[in-house]
Amino acid sequence: MTAMMAERGQTQPGETWQDQVLPILRRFDVRHVVYVPDAGHAAAIRSAEADNEITSLALTTEEEGIGYLAGAWLGGERGALLMQSSGVGNCLNTLALQAMSRFPLLMLVTMRGDWAEFNPWQNPMGQATEAALKLMGVRTWRADHPEEVAPLIQGAATMAFNGDEACAVLLGQRLIGEKKWVK
Repeated sequence: MTAMMAERGQTQPGETWQDQVLPILRRFDVRHVVYVPDAGHAAAIRSAEADNEITSLALTTEEEGIGYLAGAWLGGERGALLMQSSGVGNCLNTLALQAMSRFPLLMLVTMRGDWAEFNPWQNPMGQATEAALKLMGVRTWRADHPEEVAPLIQGAATMAFNGDEACAVLLGQRLIGEKKWVK
């Protein structure tokens, strides 16, 4: 991929939007990727785990990631939090840490309770995710099509890391694909 294509968030033939996530984070010198395991983030998680220059950490709950990333920032390093929309509800009170201390916080959120959701327990938080984040002062953007992902992550990372902002890119369920109940 040419440098110009990468800056614009364009893919090369055969590359998926999932393949673009970690290279964008690397361009912003992200050294920590923290997450609660999620199929929608699987490619980025596997890539982070395979990268010797990135510390990847599976969390017990999503709000731990906010504290972890605040500590990484205090230590002079950048990170990103990968989570599902249901985890946003766990983070609401902890987002006050970012609001009060103004450290860069980049979150990539796979949506549930959105389009074609099979699990009704996912619907309440899925429907409230964007509004809840905005109420807590987080800037949000939503990607529902593959070509939207890279430019939105690029822009959100720019705002988070250059302006000490809390930013979230919501990765819609249509983008990720319909989830199926597997027994």
